[in-house]
Amino acid sequence: MSTFVTLVEGDSFAVSERNGDIVPGAAQGVFHADTRLISRWELRVDDAPVEPLRVVEDEPYHATFLGRSSPRPGMAESTVLVVRDRYVGGGLREDLALRNLSDEPVGCLVSVHVGSDMADLFEVKGAGPVTHVADVETAATGDGIRIFAASRARGTRVVCEGPVLAVPGLLTFRVAIPARSSWEVTLQVNPIVGGEETSAWFAAHQPVEQAPPSVRRADWARLSPVVITPHPVLARTLRRSVDDIGALRLTDGSIAAGAPWFMTLFGRDSLLTSWMTLPLDQSLAVATLRRLAELQGVEDDPLTEEEPGKILHELRHGVLSLGGNSGAYYGSVDATPLFVMLVGELARWGVPVEEFLPAADRALEWIVKHADPFLSYRRRTDQGLANQGWKDSHDGLNHADGALARPPIALAEVQGYVYAAYRARARFGDASEWNERAEQIRTAFEERFWLPERGYYAVALDRDGRPVDSLASNMGHCLWTGIVSRERAPSVAEHLLSPAMFSGYGVRTLASGMGAYNPMSYHNGSIWPHDNALVAAGLMRYGFAAEAQRVAVGLLEAAEAFDGRLPELFCGFDREEFGVPVPYPTSCSPQAWAAAAPIQLLRSLLRMEPAPPGVEIDPALPEGFAPLRMTGLPVGTYRADVDVPDN
Repeated sequence: MSTFVTLVEGDSFAVSERNGDIVPGAAQGVFHADTRLISRWELRVDDAPVEPLRVVEDEPYHATFLGRSSPRPGMAESTVLVVRDRYVGGGLREDLALRNLSDEPVGCLVSVHVGSDMADLFEVKGAGPVTHVADVETAATGDGIRIFAASRARGTRVVCEGPVLAVPGLLTFRVAIPARSSWEVTLQVNPIVGGEETSAWFAAHQPVEQAPPSVRRADWARLSPVVITPHPVLARTLRRSVDDIGALRLTDGSIAAGAPWFMTLFGRDSLLTSWMTLPLDQSLAVATLRRLAELQGVEDDPLTEEEPGKILHELRHGVLSLGGNSGAYYGSVDATPLFVMLVGELARWGVPVEEFLPAADRALEWIVKHADPFLSYRRRTDQGLANQGWKDSHDGLNHADGALARPPIALAEVQGYVYAAYRARARFGDASEWNERAEQIRTAFEERFWLPERGYYAVALDRDGRPVDSLASNMGHCLWTGIVSRERAPSVAEHLLSPAMFSGYGVRTLASGMGAYNPMSYHNGSIWPHDNALVAAGLMRYGFAAEAQRVAVGLLEAAEAFDGRLPELFCGFDREEFGVPVPYPTSCSPQAWAAAAPIQLLRSLLRMEPAPPGVEIDPALPEGFAPLRMTGLPVGTYRADVDVPDN
């Protein structure tokens, strides 16, 4: 069980203790627009904290915190139940109730300690201290408290729906609760951004079911396909994935990367998540492409790494963002080809993509300009990310002996993305030109990346054009994109499923025999569900059905240990060593492409390909998955049903 409770909705989230309190000095709070609106929110009954009993989480944005107060005078046991119904979205709403379970009236003082440091999200989630914002001013109002920092033009107003004594930092209620009765009050936290106050999305005067997040959530559940299977783990994991993807949608319909610290649009993460969830919902891809096209690079800016045609890496709204006024940072080498790939794949699902073709062509202009012959990266200032592929930690790229690769770096999987982007563009005219470009990069890739003495592909080429010779999962993405030659694919598959790479729960990011291997690291031996979903898709593409099944089953068995929710990553220890997957301590959960991974796995196992107005399947389901039925599968403007009989 997690120590903290995280609630998410759109680009807002809250992290608290299990009794509902938000404790100052920790990585907790109510966040909106990448700003911590509330850094202290502590409930006291007669100046004593509430003892937690249970947290009931029924929606991603809602939790009920059940607790009890200290025993009343002369009593051995508590007779006051404390219920905190919390709703997060554009701020916060909390319905607080005290229920007197005794046959005598209760008189008490209820207080809520409120504070805010107006910290930027990057400060809160970082390892260093939070900058002290000197001009945070707290003032009591007639109905609550207003907190504002002029230097950051950010603040919050806490509004109380009921009689309250408000002083800076403290709301106090004098309460008399009749026997076997209750007392209730509603608190609302409204954000102030750019000096303008807006209402929390769950407004105090509005029924919860009529709030915009509730309506969006109900629509998502109603329109999502239904999967029926006798395999309980598959069924549960898919349900959890659908719920989590729905929770991570932003208000513009695009998809955030993950909770709690990445509730914003990411180029790579959002594009890959949109791809993997196409059998679930194509509107995510449409909204993600639309927003990324709006933010496509126009200027040349070394600090944000913006370039004409380039697709952003990350969108932020905090005052400390490298993105400046726009909030966009472009330090990613793979988002741009992935954008073009998704446009092509979306068209295959019967969705009109004409509006995205100009942006796709601008993206291709950037790719062609920089692919000489390979697309590589090197950060443009020391403020940017040192590694700009999906393994973007500082030590994420290394040679077999553990030495770090030196930039500029051409990643193996990125050349696969470029190859697939060229193939995608060939669908929309000028086929000969783009197919020729695809074959050229494929030929060069085979010549430069293949390590004949090792029997696998280098993970990258370094600044000297030298192969980065570590055995890593990246080449599984190359299978997925189709850049790998048919002759060499069997050796790639064999290495991916070797004991050095496959833990029993999934394919490791780095093989156990490599110099930098550490199963507890972020990128050097851990297991990432999205990575494995793409590896499985690549294996199936080349006809390695049994190997793809091993990856899928291993990952689903890991999901069972995580209560049906695959985390961002987990440790890469061998299954035989501990018998259960070992969590990675700071893994995001829910996380978008991890939530999308089971959906992609099912598509791979069904060998499903879009064929509007329906789909074509050639099932390769493991034992126990069938009979399987999918209803309401969206294919463009149509809905399809899929039936797979028992094996």
